[in-house]
Amino acid sequence: MMMDRLPREVIVNLLSMLPLTALLNSKLVCRAWRTLIQDPFLISKHLDKAAGNDPSFILESNWPVPDQRHFIDFFDHGEGEVVSKKFHPINFPTTAMSLIDSCNGLLCMHDSSRRVFVCNPFTRLYTELPELVKYPSVLGHLSFGFNQTTKQYKVIQIVFRRQLRRVDSGTISTSISSTQSEVQILTVGSPCWRNLGTIPYRFIHSKSKALVHGRFHWLTRPNNNTTATLLISFDLETEQFHEVHMPDSCCNSDEYFRQLMVVRGCLSAIVFRGDYGERVEIWIMKEYGVKESWIKEIRIGAYCLPPTLLQQEILDSGSVLRPTIFVRFLCVLKSGEILSVYKSKALVVYDPRQGTFRELTFPEMPDRFKIVVHVGSLNWLHN
Repeated sequence: MMMDRLPREVIVNLLSMLPLTALLNSKLVCRAWRTLIQDPFLISKHLDKAAGNDPSFILESNWPVPDQRHFIDFFDHGEGEVVSKKFHPINFPTTAMSLIDSCNGLLCMHDSSRRVFVCNPFTRLYTELPELVKYPSVLGHLSFGFNQTTKQYKVIQIVFRRQLRRVDSGTISTSISSTQSEVQILTVGSPCWRNLGTIPYRFIHSKSKALVHGRFHWLTRPNNNTTATLLISFDLETEQFHEVHMPDSCCNSDEYFRQLMVVRGCLSAIVFRGDYGERVEIWIMKEYGVKESWIKEIRIGAYCLPPTLLQQEILDSGSVLRPTIFVRFLCVLKSGEILSVYKSKALVVYDPRQGTFRELTFPEMPDRFKIVVHVGSLNWLHN
């Protein structure tokens, strides 16, 4: 074969530019290629290049058939098409698995008893993590990330626990609610979770978070008496929480950050304006940590839905539409188009140049689904 005459580094560079589905097919060429494609150096190089492309996604549906997952790739979206692949179920030692998060081509998942696993849906490798610290009857959420400096994967659990505190004022005694969240963290490969103590925040919109510069970001409320939000970060290296400054125009109780995402490697936030949130702004922090670098880059003013879905929403909800409730933004593609999900049942692409919306579909698309951004890779923990 002509490829056999090329230097190994040239072959590795060529293979690293392939979409993952094509790379998987290349394993069938011959035994030498199969060995090469399993090489950690190629896997790492392919992951680095994939991270610079348009994001891919995992769609998960547990109804009517459980454990249904699809991979959606925008590699060829320049032609208006997407590649979809339905996964074969992984033989976990449990059932009813649910997505938690995705990082570097790996999925973090849990079952109904909150056993937590890390897996690669393409290679079908998986490992079970140490038993999760459990809090009966309280709501918590999990996030899965990677510290580039220490090369460690970490899972963080944040559990909100409302506490009543009695305050005496003269002859009057009242009880007020104290906002506290307990934090545990696991370094993957360690035998047990560590307790990081409590933080004075209640996390909201838990589906909306952003991992930027080795830090998780969430929106929080300092107490139950305000609708305004704070932007909180967690550094995966130092394991410290910090508040991130927001632009002054997005800090009041009426118009504030509602969702987070990553745009071209930058922290980004969504603001809904108008009486019912019918106008949308996408803000981007161009220089991380610098308050003055926040800019309003994109405006959308049409309820964020194509005509067919908009008509259905009017029929379902009446005359008042609230995009803040039924639309979640996912990413901005290289083409400038904006991808969002509507009520966990439709993917919507907005073209800011034309001011148009269209629904994105693919074969065997489930009626209801959960979606996470996912970089398709052959990566595994030891890589």
